[in-house]
Amino acid sequence: GLEFPLVFLPGWEEGVFPSQRSMDEKGEKGLEEERRLAYVGITRAREEARISFAANRQVYGRWTSQLPSRFVDELPPANVEASSETGYYGGGPGMQQHGSRWDADPDFGGGYASPGWRRAQANQYRGSHPGRQPVIEGDGRLVAVSESSAASDYKRGDRVFHLKFGYGAVRGVEGNKLTVNFDKAGEKKVIDSFVEKA
Repeated sequence: GLEFPLVFLPGWEEGVFPSQRSMDEKGEKGLEEERRLAYVGITRAREEARISFAANRQVYGRWTSQLPSRFVDELPPANVEASSETGYYGGGPGMQQHGSRWDADPDFGGGYASPGWRRAQANQYRGSHPGRQPVIEGDGRLVAVSESSAASDYKRGDRVFHLKFGYGAVRGVEGNKLTVNFDKAGEKKVIDSFVEKA
């Protein structure tokens, strides 16, 4: 231990650390292994360990609300100097009931002073109404369809052009997915609607 003056430990959210997979596969034994890893990470710091977690995280292309890791609440308050609010209030259905004990700390929040945060505090913003998701409006358009049963107009040996990869030759066809050996970019898999015959 005590190898570095400052250690950064990001990603302390439930499901990330401790890992949901580890807990599902190994149960309590997996949780204890993750707790041991948390201890090892913290004890590498000689002077300061900075632990961070996110209220929202993009997982497989979708934004999800995250809860702080149970290990955050296990830290001894006498040894913790919290520097920003957790942001877990108003994050969506049920999120107001699942805060962190650090949310009640009066000193928690002293170091967070971005312009957006100050505006939100001035307007007394406390997140969206519980149970009601904000409406995001926008227009969508179909870019490509990926169905293995769809037949492609391309065949092996056809020359094609792709806006990003340039010219290439079709090496394989699987439904509407093409394996193309591009002259400059090498072999890539693309959907046939992204190329045109050259």
